[in-house]
Amino acid sequence: MKDFLKINPADNVAVAINPLSKGTVVTVDGAGDVTLVSDIPAGHKFALRDIAEGENVVKYGFPIGHTRHAVARGAFLDHNDIKTNLAGQLDYSDISIDNRNCPAPGSALKGEEATFMGYERADGQVGIRNELWVIPTVGCVNGIVKQIVDRVNAETGAMGVDGIFGFPHNYGCSQLGDDHENTKKILRDMVHHPNAGGILVVGLGCENNQPKVFEEFCGDYDRDRVKFMVCQEVEGDEVEAGVKMLMDLYEKARTYTRTPVKASKLRIGLKCGGSDGFSGITANPLLGEFSDWLCDQEGGTTVLTEVPEMFGAETILMRRCADDRLLGETISLINNFKEYFLSHGEPVGENPSPGNKAGGISTLEEKALGCTQKSGKSPVFGVLEYGERIHEHGLNLLSAPGNDLVASTALAAAGCQMVLFTTGRGTPFGTFVPTMKISTNSGLARRKPTWIDFNAGELVEDKSMDEVLGNFINYVLKVASGEGVNSEKAGIHEIAIFKNGVTL
Repeated sequence: MKDFLKINPADNVAVAINPLSKGTVVTVDGAGDVTLVSDIPAGHKFALRDIAEGENVVKYGFPIGHTRHAVARGAFLDHNDIKTNLAGQLDYSDISIDNRNCPAPGSALKGEEATFMGYERADGQVGIRNELWVIPTVGCVNGIVKQIVDRVNAETGAMGVDGIFGFPHNYGCSQLGDDHENTKKILRDMVHHPNAGGILVVGLGCENNQPKVFEEFCGDYDRDRVKFMVCQEVEGDEVEAGVKMLMDLYEKARTYTRTPVKASKLRIGLKCGGSDGFSGITANPLLGEFSDWLCDQEGGTTVLTEVPEMFGAETILMRRCADDRLLGETISLINNFKEYFLSHGEPVGENPSPGNKAGGISTLEEKALGCTQKSGKSPVFGVLEYGERIHEHGLNLLSAPGNDLVASTALAAAGCQMVLFTTGRGTPFGTFVPTMKISTNSGLARRKPTWIDFNAGELVEDKSMDEVLGNFINYVLKVASGEGVNSEKAGIHEIAIFKNGVTL
């Protein structure tokens, strides 16, 4: 196992795989023998040559910012030494599509396609879970929802289904404009999600998100799997009425069975959080390889989000767009989110969190160049607004912020049956679909075995990408077939809805 890595021949920094001590001499391709003049923590960078003040620091073959002061050959660099190059909106008029080297969907299948055991729904979608969900239209009925869920869980033990869950939230009333529409869209998307074998929507009756209007907003839904209840219209005990309706859905859901399904029916969300210096070396490239593999299953779909974490690497995605229309939509995706930041008086380049910085990420460009590796090399075939559902196969880009639960909820709402979540620092959360945690380093996997589901840190421990990818694909298919991930085992099922405007 190597103690350091120079990722791209053009880089003027390398990354420590293991902690390196001051005075150590390392031999680096293209740089020769480099004597370290500082201690270098694992995941952090050191200079391969003298870098002048204001000169670009290059990692992954791209600038990740410029130096705040001169940096000596062999010296440690972190966020105190590097400043972002990012500014405001750009017109990207010099960007042209160049996807000639992108793999075409189905180009490497050779007549073989993977399968998993899933639930085929009447509308043609496929679920990887058969759960019962109770969804409030407004936060005022969160307590009612909890009572209904607790009662049915106590009476049934959830036998014959994959779980019974309520999804409390604070919204549905006292909202205006886009915030109100966002709430409606996310809840509507949940109503149509195939991971639920039965859904009870519980409204109050006087909220902004009027239950009858919301039902119409949902459009053509599966009436065998979805029921609505308005508490103010119930004579007597609304909990008893809700329990009866959910029990009816439960009995129906128990009749659904898993059947063999082609992997091309999978819709997988790609997300990272608590990133570190290994994210762009291990776990994110692994997801990129997986994304290309799934998109190669003709009809397979992956979705990349966290638009602020594309800033600095967005042109890579732009050049991979399948056509000019998608290029224009991707440019709008980026600039609209930049405008969101600027309209609130916030800079566009201040994204790395304290945990990111402690883990070896110094600027948003560095974070973005690692983050976007989750998308692999496939062309971009779809660009989605927040709350919009997938309508194109292959790689999609989705408008959502970097916040872990908000972005993961948006991925699930878009129609993803599972979210793959890479992390170098660790997190226990899970959204309303299975949320698989992939560690960037083996130390985290050892420390947090009840959080981490798969360890990509093996990629810097002399295991090949082909070997790790094969194991990962098999594990994803097992989870799609019913094996629970750690957040599910811990009973963690949450949603968070994007909020931008005022609360009345």
